[in-house]
Amino acid sequence: MKTSSITRGLAPAALATAALVAPAQPALAAEPDILPAGVGCADFNLGISSTGGKLQTREFVDRNGNVVRIITAGKGVLLTYTNYGSDPDNPEAGESITFRTDGSVSNTVVNPDGSRTVTATGHNGIVMFPTDIPAGPSTTQYLGRVVYTISTEGVWTLVSSSGTATDVCAALAG
Repeated sequence: MKTSSITRGLAPAALATAALVAPAQPALAAEPDILPAGVGCADFNLGISSTGGKLQTREFVDRNGNVVRIITAGKGVLLTYTNYGSDPDNPEAGESITFRTDGSVSNTVVNPDGSRTVTATGHNGIVMFPTDIPAGPSTTQYLGRVVYTISTEGVWTLVSSSGTATDVCAALAG
């Protein structure tokens, strides 16, 4: 198992902001990322894993060769969130919830100040950290449209969402 404190948006929201490659590639690794309690969910370590899926990323540049827009789209993944208990040194898999993400499109605009505005449609999982706005920890699986910004310091701000939203932490708290 891999422990990570940088997993942010899933399928493909964060990939659109981080990946700048054109060929099709797997969306996420099958091995779970484990976010410690207080990062992804308040009271337990949260495991996130996926299988399948292929994404295409295309970047657009201005006259000077600067990336100004990134579009990522593709076939979704089976995305699984798992409650790994509250012990950070000995995470044990407990209850899980799986979403079949039938695809997503993420349009990222690189703003003149270096911040990014992301409009994600389809199936997207978003992890909000305690440093974000609104402050996490929270993990939400969306089906619909989500708009958020990412500052040059890495702070995510949720601007809007429409459609359905599943509170992953609440679903796994039992």
